[in-house]
Amino acid sequence: MTAPRRILRFAICLLLWSAMSIAEGHAEKSPADGMRELRMMMLTTSPDQFGIRPTKEYPRVAGILMDWPIGEHTATILAMSDGNASLYTTSTFGILGGFAHESVRVAARRFVRAAEGVHDRAVATAEYPYPGRNRVRFYLLTFQGVRVIETDLNSVIDRTGEYSELFALGQAVLTELRLMIEKKP
Repeated sequence: MTAPRRILRFAICLLLWSAMSIAEGHAEKSPADGMRELRMMMLTTSPDQFGIRPTKEYPRVAGILMDWPIGEHTATILAMSDGNASLYTTSTFGILGGFAHESVRVAARRFVRAAEGVHDRAVATAEYPYPGRNRVRFYLLTFQGVRVIETDLNSVIDRTGEYSELFALGQAVLTELRLMIEKKP
C-alpha cells in the first residue's frame, strides 16, 4: 500500500471512529479532535514511516505544515513531497486525500520545494503548539526532525514579510483543495 493511501486509510478510520463515538454518546472524541490528532500524527511521525525518503529535489524537507488563525479556529495546510496534501482545522471541517488530483499534487510539491529554501532559517523543535493570534507557523517536516518558523500574519497577507511567498504557496495548496471539493458531484 502506498504512503498516501496509508495516511488516508488512517485518517478515514480516525474520523469514522470519532463519528461513531459521538453517535454512541461518547462525546470525548469529536471530529475537531480527529483533525488535531491527524495534525499531531504528521508532526510526530518520521517521513520514512510514510515511505518518503530524501531525493535530489527534496534532500532535507519531506513536507510542511502551515498553521494560521481563522477567526476563533486554526487552519493547517499539510503538503508532502510526494504530492499529498490535506487541510485540518480546529473546527469540524477538513479536506483529506488531495493526492488523487494532479493540480493538488503540483501545488503541494511547489510548497515543499519552497520549504527547502527556508530550511536553514527554521529552528529545530519538539513542541507543536498552534500559533497565537495574528501569527503563522510553518513546521518543516525534515528527514532530521521538525523545524519551525513563526512570523506575523499581517506581514505575509500584505506580502511585505520575509515569508510572504511561502504563505502564498500554502494558500495555493488550499485553493487547489477547495477546487477539488467544488468539482465533486
